[in-house]
Amino acid sequence: MVNDLSSYIRAVPGFPKPGIVFRDITTLLNNPAAFQSALEALHAPFKQNRIDKVVGIESRGFIFGALLANLLHAGFVPARKPGKLPATVLREDYELEYGHDAIEIHTGAIRAGEQILVHDDLLATGGTAAATCRLIERMHGTIVGVSFLIELSFLNGRDRLRPYAVHSVIRYDAENE
Repeated sequence: MVNDLSSYIRAVPGFPKPGIVFRDITTLLNNPAAFQSALEALHAPFKQNRIDKVVGIESRGFIFGALLANLLHAGFVPARKPGKLPATVLREDYELEYGHDAIEIHTGAIRAGEQILVHDDLLATGGTAAATCRLIERMHGTIVGVSFLIELSFLNGRDRLRPYAVHSVIRYDAENE
């Protein structure tokens, strides 16, 4: 097992725009031992829970989300940006720092009472994950937890995800870590 997974995350300053430090997980995915360790760390807190579906948030959330669904013997549901899903969808709009966006899930992908784990690669401000949780609750799913490979704790995204159980594997407490 790899102990320091953060050493496998590449920091890319100025991407996608100046002032942002992008946390690139492809370097972790490229290393089999780190990839396996990350998956085990994401799976561990939820392996004793009944999980019916894992909702993976577009697009990097699909990578570990689908693998977690498999390990948890659960179904996988993609949460996508508008216009990406081919059938009837439910949509949740949300505000960004500069504008707005939306997330969609196929109608009927989640049934009332199903136990749901939400997964994305990175927790920043929490807007997309919070909107996804609201969408799941509109479908009468029960959120068991919200998991992330990386958390940028200095952006306080957890605050938007109360009262859900939030689990992150790698935390950055400052932007230049």
